[in-house]
Amino acid sequence: MAAAAGGWCAASGRRRRRRAKEKEEDGGAAVLRRLQDARDELLSSGFWAASAGAVREPLGSGLVWRCVCYGLGRFAACPTARLQLAFLLLLLEMLAVPPSRCFLFDPAFSELELAALEALGLRLLPENEEGKHSINGSPTLFYMVHCGKALYNNLLWRNWSVGALSNMVIIGNSFKGIEERLLSRILERDYSYIAKILKGVEEVALPAHPRYLDTFNDTSIHWFPAHKLERLSAEIWEFVEEPTYEECDDLEIIKKGEEGSQHGPAPVQP
Repeated sequence: MAAAAGGWCAASGRRRRRRAKEKEEDGGAAVLRRLQDARDELLSSGFWAASAGAVREPLGSGLVWRCVCYGLGRFAACPTARLQLAFLLLLLEMLAVPPSRCFLFDPAFSELELAALEALGLRLLPENEEGKHSINGSPTLFYMVHCGKALYNNLLWRNWSVGALSNMVIIGNSFKGIEERLLSRILERDYSYIAKILKGVEEVALPAHPRYLDTFNDTSIHWFPAHKLERLSAEIWEFVEEPTYEECDDLEIIKKGEEGSQHGPAPVQP
């Protein structure tokens, strides 16, 4: 009887594991279906068509791009994050960027979301870079919708040269909006690289659409033409101290080491 009971117990355990695996697979399929629905919505609403023209000009033609995405959020449960991911996938299609050349990081990603990203062929960054990602000579699109100001500031610092910045495009919070909302002394103290680049950046806002006021509000395309950067004073390029935010009262990023434990598909070096 004990052996029989043990056998039933094992079988029950196998059934539970099988049901859990089936539930996980169903959940992953549902996430991908909802993502496809979000893609279809962007296309049918006309928002993608209007946005594509604005994005295409600074990205130019003939360049081989790679992409880095920060702060996407919980797209399995959040419609806003899901629309933002669908927009990113449409961008990759337009630029002919293979999914394997798009790298993402968000400490909030769940196991289900990590699996969905892997199924899409996208790659994970190996660690929390706090936005300090060097382009290493490769034209790079940074997709950072609704990220904290420190991420943009860190990214600029890491690539603080004419050669690097002129090979970057950032889709994210409007730099003009940041300038307007912050006192100039706070901007210059806490986010000095954003402050210094304002005269060297071109910015075009994504088109307004009543359906996506929360999804893409305050979002612009930023690029850094070499001729504008070369007109900036030499002193601007000489100061390259790493940001520390010691006096910042409202740091809007998760710092390295504060992410908590997370497991998923093995990240790769970009």
